[in-house]
Amino acid sequence: MSKFYARRQLSIVAAFTGLIASVGLFNGPTASAALPTPVSASTARSYLSTLTVTAEDRTGYNRDLFPHWITQSGTCNTRETVLKRDGSGVVTDSSCASTSGSWYSPYDGATWSAASDVDIDHLVPLAEAWDSGADSWTTSRRQSFANDLTRPQLLAVTDNVNQSKGDQDPATWMPSRTAYRCTYVRAWVQVKYYYGLSVDPSEKSALQNHLASC
Repeated sequence: MSKFYARRQLSIVAAFTGLIASVGLFNGPTASAALPTPVSASTARSYLSTLTVTAEDRTGYNRDLFPHWITQSGTCNTRETVLKRDGSGVVTDSSCASTSGSWYSPYDGATWSAASDVDIDHLVPLAEAWDSGADSWTTSRRQSFANDLTRPQLLAVTDNVNQSKGDQDPATWMPSRTAYRCTYVRAWVQVKYYYGLSVDPSEKSALQNHLASC
């Protein structure tokens, strides 16, 4: 077989494979996505070492200062987008509300079949961000933080678990599912580093301890 003919055959196979992939992309089932993968533990340790350590101040905080659940695409807001991203077999209506599907909460290992049982957690809480630097941000930057789908900041979890977490940092709250704790602290540090937020002394100590065992 000539080299030209061999190359031609490979090109045909590649094109055919690409066509099959395209058909699967548009007509096949949509794979469930997940929280954007956090940086590695070593990178998180490096990031943590550069964060400013200072006491926190919640003076003037109001959740409304962080506009959230903005429109992301079409009729879908941020909450609905994360529900579709983190769920399995999610079906939505014309207004993008989830009508069926299942959601696995990595914080506690529970699986839910009703979207009403699921909250979208701000991994670094809005109040925590305010305490550690977001009080000086513009409203536009606070909106970007509260709706960030690029960093590992938003995650679908069991609603009452999210509510029990509240505004706590890793010094006082961690996921009950120990297998997820390394992912959690890596994500926490990545978000704080990206947004230039500070940490308080107990928070930094807790993060260091958890990262040491990752």
